Amino acid sequence: MKVVITGAAGQLGQTLLSMVPVDVDCDGLDAIALDITAPDLSDRLSASGAQLVINAAAYTAVDAAETEPGRAHAFAINARGAANLASACAALGARLIHLSTDFVFDGASAKAYAPETRARPVNQYGASKYEGECHVLERLPRALIVRTAWLYSRFGHNFVKTVLRLLRERDELAVVCDQIGTPTWSATLAAALWAFAQRPALSGIYHYTDAGVASWYDFAVAIQEEAVALGLLDSMIAIRPISSAEYPLAARRPECCVLDKSATWRVLGDSAPHWRVALRQMLRDLRDNETEEHG
Repeated sequence: MKVVITGAAGQLGQTLLSMVPVDVDCDGLDAIALDITAPDLSDRLSASGAQLVINAAAYTAVDAAETEPGRAHAFAINARGAANLASACAALGARLIHLSTDFVFDGASAKAYAPETRARPVNQYGASKYEGECHVLERLPRALIVRTAWLYSRFGHNFVKTVLRLLRERDELAVVCDQIGTPTWSATLAAALWAFAQRPALSGIYHYTDAGVASWYDFAVAIQEEAVALGLLDSMIAIRPISSAEYPLAARRPECCVLDKSATWRVLGDSAPHWRVALRQMLRDLRDNETEEHG
């Protein structure tokens, strides 16, 4: 099977490329190699011979998307770019797996969000991702959309790596405690995406995150505890829980946004590790790679 991964320079793209199954011929294309905002991508994809495209390209600057030019970039990449890819895949007869986000929901539900729950984004980033979903399914009804949340990895910029840096630099850290979701390691998501890739009959919307729930505060506390245990930090500092009102941002965040993964578990025949188990594995991976890089 020939697979093309868009957004190959991002943390998910890099993770997918590091986990390519032995029976897959895979090309990773970054934004320079394939600009998904270009209106006609058919020739570029046709030349690649792609049978499946995994769209990991996204504009993820949530706060910048609230004002121009960030909003224009968000909709260009997340909405129109997704539409362009879907149109090209439809023209070529290729399959598309498109990545989306829990931010398509408002976070006001006391229950986990099922794939069929009506989307109600509360910020421009979420609105751009939801518009992208609609374009994909309109142009390519057999496409597969996978929503995820709170992604982190040893690649790129993310909450885990930012918290590690701040824990080394500061004497105290304040972290929001009233936003609830599920941290997700890019390696567990990538494994699920490769499993989806092996099931060509699947289409529609599925959810994938690691198991369990946490606040950002819970997540930060766990990062410190696990990092100390693994020798990534020499000591611990105080981490103080604060409200979202005490840490105002340009974009409103969903307050409680947990995705229902039961349909995913049924079709893949497996479940995800608890987020803390995955975090421990990621930090071990980060430590081991830092050791290799520094001799």
